[in-house]
Amino acid sequence: MNNNWWLYIIESTDGTRYTGITNHLLKRCQAHCNGEGAKYFRSKTPEKIVYLEYPHNRSSASKQEIAIKKLNRQQKQQLILEFTHQLQDCDRSSKTS
Repeated sequence: MNNNWWLYIIESTDGTRYTGITNHLLKRCQAHCNGEGAKYFRSKTPEKIVYLEYPHNRSSASKQEIAIKKLNRQQKQQLILEFTHQLQDCDRSSKTS
């Protein structure tokens, strides 16, 4: 059993976002793309993952999921923006090494 959990935010083609947790990210994303798993994706089309956190245990992932779901849209946007900047910084530093 995998005790490492991912927390993720997926943006749909209509600009709305879904926050979830999983212990198998690829399998869960494939399920979302197939309209399975979360009821949310039965009527929405996932476009891209915009935020990730890893590793968590099940308990901390659930607590963080709840905390993120309580954020307003602007606060979630700020979280995603900071995450994107971290990825860009990582990409730049890998090119200079």
